[in-house]
Amino acid sequence: MAVSRNDKAAKSEFQLRAFSSVFIVLIVLGAIHYGSLAWTIVASLIALTSLAEYYRLLSRVKGIRLSPGVGYIFSLIFLIAAIQEKPQPIMLAMILSLCVCGVFTVEIFKRQLSKGNSNAVYNAGGIISGVLYITVPWVCMIMLRSYLIGREILMTLFFCTWGCDVGAYIGGKAFGTIKLCEFVSPGKTVQGFVAGIIGSLLASAGAIYYFGLDREMIAIGFICGIAGQIGDLVESLIKRETGQKDSGGLIPGHGGMLDRFDSILFNGLITYLVLRIVL
Repeated sequence: MAVSRNDKAAKSEFQLRAFSSVFIVLIVLGAIHYGSLAWTIVASLIALTSLAEYYRLLSRVKGIRLSPGVGYIFSLIFLIAAIQEKPQPIMLAMILSLCVCGVFTVEIFKRQLSKGNSNAVYNAGGIISGVLYITVPWVCMIMLRSYLIGREILMTLFFCTWGCDVGAYIGGKAFGTIKLCEFVSPGKTVQGFVAGIIGSLLASAGAIYYFGLDREMIAIGFICGIAGQIGDLVESLIKRETGQKDSGGLIPGHGGMLDRFDSILFNGLITYLVLRIVL
């Protein structure tokens, strides 16, 4: 029986996604394993690329013109601060305040040069939301690596995130009948959501056993199982509102960098906050 073109295309797409996934896993885990510098470089590249994709998405909305350079500059300041020392809350607030001031200053010149055209509020909102939504979580994950067991925590974080993705995909395909958020992501189901939580918990249990971590680290499994899927839905929401299918086309079979690392943003941020309180 001849194989249809659709079957061949689907098989080729699956192989491409699988190859890209393996490559990403090796890069991420290798950087985490080799130390803070390697991880900082990789995390910073992912953060800045994702941020560029986010700003491009927002720029597709009619009437919104951003000043992405301001966001890149202050994101670099955040990332450098994470390398040098743990940023203090007051310092983070000051950097964000300066970022807003920078955007407003740019808008003054834009309005003057364009003879009355500016969008300061939308510009500031778009730039700041990108820094908060993308850069800050990656800064948190860079700082996690400096913990005594930072390597193990970060690897567990990514294992749980990927375990959740795999569990949600398999569970949704096999048992998915009840739509979760059909107006945000039509393919997501309640059964897939539950399977994602189970996949994340299994991954955290395996990591705890392999790395010899405390049983309390099972909390990372709960965080990734729930927050990660919300993070995935958030990116779907952004793409819906901007009318785009993917955030970019950098990663074959996956779309953009933000498409591939959307779940880890919520997971990394919340895990860092929880561990900061506990440790």
